[in-house]
Amino acid sequence: MFPAEMSFFRVQVREGTITISMREEPTTQAIPPVTRRGLARRPSTMSRSNDKQRIIEHYDLVSPFYRSLWGEHLHHGYWIRGDESKEKAQLQLIEHLAELANVKPGSDILDIGCGFGATSLYLAKQFNAAVTGITISPVQVEMATGAAAGQNLDVRFLSMDAEAMSLHKKFDVLWSVESISHYQNREQFFASAANLLKPGGSFAITDWFKKENLTGAETQKYIDPIENGMFVELQIMDDYERLFTSNGLQITHREVLNAYCAKTWEVSLEIIKDKSLWTLAAKHGSHFISFLKAFQAMRAGFASGNFVYGLFVAKASS
Repeated sequence: MFPAEMSFFRVQVREGTITISMREEPTTQAIPPVTRRGLARRPSTMSRSNDKQRIIEHYDLVSPFYRSLWGEHLHHGYWIRGDESKEKAQLQLIEHLAELANVKPGSDILDIGCGFGATSLYLAKQFNAAVTGITISPVQVEMATGAAAGQNLDVRFLSMDAEAMSLHKKFDVLWSVESISHYQNREQFFASAANLLKPGGSFAITDWFKKENLTGAETQKYIDPIENGMFVELQIMDDYERLFTSNGLQITHREVLNAYCAKTWEVSLEIIKDKSLWTLAAKHGSHFISFLKAFQAMRAGFASGNFVYGLFVAKASS
């Protein structure tokens, strides 16, 4: 079923559940020391879960393949009735955020963490907007530019680090869907982003968060597998509210979307049963395996309420 490179892992699909475990083979990997509370301490030289180079390498590798499996939008769906298709639910998320952000026809929009470019194209088409999409992945820039070809829309895509944005114009709308949790210096990002807004402009985001006041055991069980597998560091929603307000932006909407978005991971777990995805993962090492295993952690995080899918809209002063 799987190539020789997969022999280090045991993969089972049983009654709709994917189980991936390490085979009981000797390993020379060092075991981190354990504290008195029973939690392993990270060696000081270990990179952060949202290591930037690892994120670039991951998205450069997985994007073309994941696009073929998941579709053009690389984000959660928003189910209103519950029986919508994944594609319809993903568009409903965009529509919900755009309505709350009061996106107007002819807007200048910056899509931060634009992925394959589908949301940028949708906003350009629906609102006759001029959209700039940025992503840290050169492969995603190439894919987005290809998707835009021949559509006669006012869009452009740039390979750019969102934590070091160098843009020489201001925007009516800053748009960021499920990207900021990848960033290491969010204070710098929010300060830079606020300076890119026109007076009265809107900053609209959805992102991944953790529940407030989790115990160490809850964090270890529910949050650590998400952070390590998905290349993110999760904060609480109050942290983002502080970053918005400290940069002179007024929160106009704050919402937890868990009830509308949890179905995403039921759909995702069905999609990753595709054996060719596991073959690709096996060829590219443990980080990719951890990414796929984290799909189950995401479902558990939603089910327990310890993972939070949150939305903010904030406005600059006029």
